[in-house]
Amino acid sequence: MRRLWLLFAQTVTVGLAILFIVTTLKPEWAGGVFGGSQKILSATSVPMLEAPPNTAPTQGSFRDAAKLAMPSVVNIFTSKTAAPSQNPFLDDPFFRKFFGDRFDEQQEKQVSLGSGVIVSAQGYILTNNHVVEAADEIEVALADGRKAIAKVVGSDPETDLAVVKIDLDNLPAITLGHVEDARVGDAVLAIGNPFGVGQTVTMGIISALGRNHLGILDAFENFIQTDAAINPGNSGGALIDANGNLLGINTAIYSRSGGSLGIGFAIPVTTAKSVMDAIIKNGQVVRGYIGVEPQDITPELAESFGLKKTKGAIIAGVLKGGPADKAGMQPGDILVSVEDKDVTDMADMLNQIAQLTPGKKAKMVVMRRNQENTLNITIGMRPKAPPRTAE
Repeated sequence: MRRLWLLFAQTVTVGLAILFIVTTLKPEWAGGVFGGSQKILSATSVPMLEAPPNTAPTQGSFRDAAKLAMPSVVNIFTSKTAAPSQNPFLDDPFFRKFFGDRFDEQQEKQVSLGSGVIVSAQGYILTNNHVVEAADEIEVALADGRKAIAKVVGSDPETDLAVVKIDLDNLPAITLGHVEDARVGDAVLAIGNPFGVGQTVTMGIISALGRNHLGILDAFENFIQTDAAINPGNSGGALIDANGNLLGINTAIYSRSGGSLGIGFAIPVTTAKSVMDAIIKNGQVVRGYIGVEPQDITPELAESFGLKKTKGAIIAGVLKGGPADKAGMQPGDILVSVEDKDVTDMADMLNQIAQLTPGKKAKMVVMRRNQENTLNITIGMRPKAPPRTAE
C-alpha cells in the first residue's frame, strides 16, 4: 500500500513539473488542452490575447429581443414632386421675348425616409402619417434585402398614424406587446433607420407614460416617453420591450439641434392597433364630436371662478348649431362625466367623446354654477384634421 502511494505521489509530481514547463514555454498548448479563457494569436506579428468563441449572451444583453423584432422593421423611402418656384422674370414679356422659356425651372423630386413596422403577414405596415403623406411613390425595403412598392390603405393625421400595404410572401410580422403592463424604468429598444444610415437599434428605458399637452398633435396625445436614441428617420419605427414585443410606434423627438437629446415619444400599441383596425375596416377613423372648445381646470381658474371641483374640463366655447349647442351646453360649464365615466381633464374628455358613435345619444353631466345638469347630446362626426408634419 505504501509503495502504491509513493508511486502516485511521484506521478503527480512529474505531471505538475510537465505542466509548469508547458505553461512557461508554450502557454498556447495549455490553453488548447485545458480550455483556458484566453489564447494567444500566433498568426499576428505580435502576441495578443483573444477570448474563446461563446455564443451565449452575456447578462443584460438584448440580442434575442433585437433578433426577434429587427426583421419586422422596414425602411420606407418616399418621393414627391415639388412645385417649381416661379421666376419673377417670367412675368415680364420683354424677357420672355428674348429668352423664351430658358428661365423655366424643372420640377424637382423631394426624397425623404422613415421607418415602418410589419404588423401582419398579409402585408400591412404601420408607420407615421407624416412619413407617407402627400408622397407620389412609397418604396419599402425589408431587412432581408427585398423591396416593394407600397400603397396607402389609409391615414389618421390626428394620431399621426398611417397604414400601408405591400404584396410579398413570407413577411415577418412583429408580435404586439401589452403596453398596459409597462412601467417607468422598463428597458426598451428603438429600431429604425436614423439619418438613412441603415437599420439601427438603440437602448433605453421608459421615461414616462401617458405624456400629453406637448403640442405635437392637436388633440389625441398619449405618448410613451423614452430616452432610447430616436433620430430623424426613426419615425414609424418600433419601440419594443426586452422580449422583442411591440410597445409603440416611434413618432417624435424633442430636439434643439435636430438630433436626439434623450427625449423621444412613441404612440402606444393600443392606440396604433385601434387606428389600424378602423383604417383597414372603414378606410378612415370615425370619431365622436360635440362641437366644443375645452380647457383644463387650473388652480388659478378654480380659484377665480370659485369652483369646488378641480376635475373635469371647462367648456370655453360652444360651436353655434353644433351637437352640444343644440343640447343646451353653455360656455362656462364644466363637463364632469360622459356616459357615467368621470372626466379627469381635457385630454380625457376628448378621448371619451372620440370613442362615442356618431348619430347616437350620450348622457353628459355638467356643473353649472355649482349645480349638476344632465344633458343628452346627439353625437356628431369629428371633422378631419388638416395635414400636419410632425418633427
